[in-house]
Amino acid sequence: MLVSDIVWGDNFSFAEQADYDDCLSAYRDKFMHAEKDLIYMDGNSLGRLPLQTRDKVSQLVDEQWGKALIRSWNSDWIDLNRRIGAKIARLIGAKPNEVLLTDSTSINLFKLAFASMKMQCADKNRIVSDELNFPSDLYVLQGLVDLFESQYELVLAKSHNGISVTEDEIRAAISTQTALLCLSHVSFKTAFKYEMSSITRLAHDSGAQVLWDLSHSVGAVPIKLNDCEVDLAVGCTYKYLNGGPGASAFLYVREDLQDQLQNPIWAWFAHENPFDFSAEFEPASGINRFLTSTTPVLSAAATEYGIDLLLEAGMDNLRQKSIRQTEYLLYLFNKWLKPNDFILGSPKNPQSRGSHISICHPEAYRITQALIHPAGDQKIIIPDFRSPNYIRLGVTPLYTSYKDIYQSMHRIREIVEAKEYERQSGVKDVVT
Repeated sequence: MLVSDIVWGDNFSFAEQADYDDCLSAYRDKFMHAEKDLIYMDGNSLGRLPLQTRDKVSQLVDEQWGKALIRSWNSDWIDLNRRIGAKIARLIGAKPNEVLLTDSTSINLFKLAFASMKMQCADKNRIVSDELNFPSDLYVLQGLVDLFESQYELVLAKSHNGISVTEDEIRAAISTQTALLCLSHVSFKTAFKYEMSSITRLAHDSGAQVLWDLSHSVGAVPIKLNDCEVDLAVGCTYKYLNGGPGASAFLYVREDLQDQLQNPIWAWFAHENPFDFSAEFEPASGINRFLTSTTPVLSAAATEYGIDLLLEAGMDNLRQKSIRQTEYLLYLFNKWLKPNDFILGSPKNPQSRGSHISICHPEAYRITQALIHPAGDQKIIIPDFRSPNYIRLGVTPLYTSYKDIYQSMHRIREIVEAKEYERQSGVKDVVT
């Protein structure tokens, strides 16, 4: 059935039936639910713990570290970056030898942006991003502009509505002097999703390389890096990939560029023969030159089972469920929340957004706190808040149920109509 043909219902029985009919519902039981009455709508920030990940890490600690000790490097650990990277490659439409699990997203962004800027011709002097990009990405780019002693300027494409950026707005920021276009595939705040193929082609037509941050899209939407001829990409694994807090990130370098680009961090595992312990650096060939230091094995290994679940379920299936669930959420938003001074902070078109929905209200922070810290016997509901007035509701199709969505939207309406948020102090936590 097409989403446009669904007749939505605003009662709990509709949500129950939708969960019963959901062919992916069995995946919910593959994750830990330590608090049975907790509704988790923040998988776009930190994914739930897969049950098998807990068992995998326990086995690694007891057997590989506890018993085998350093022997585990040769038997299990030395190829961890590439083996798990090859699995991520299947999620993002890349070749197995084009992806590495390594470092953090910001470090990977620095390495690849530096490499691109370093290889550009002297007449290139512009780096382009957009004003909706994740601030940390912009900080990295600002730091690189400073590092290159102002050889480059950072130009931010404007948004006409604060939610999305059009192709024309990107075109206006790009020129033949542009070395690198660096964008988030899905916006962290609004869930706006770029059309990757056309934007990449636009940059290439101007002679620029493209670096995509996939942190809010990998595991949430199908990605086709090779089909789109993308040059470079980075992403994290602790959101929709369910890799755990601070889990290792990944990077992608298109095969034909790997030996042309220079990793700015000349480190041990980026050497062609690291265990020769040569005093002179010789960069590894291929993707390995973008490694740095010793793999954080516990963190890296914890990412694998979450990736396996996504591959098993299939990204096209997950995307279809994501669209159905976010459309259901928007149906309830329009019926219950829009009349209560809420404004939609995400694109209406499901093809132009990722898998979270942002809703805006002047009391967004205190509403969020009322959801997390309810009075009485109300369920705890965990979304997240983004300044200045965004409540982000993450739909993670592997484990988000239609009942979760119904109860979350119903509870938000209750909080606003009864002004329960007025009981909250409004003093912001360090992490929101």
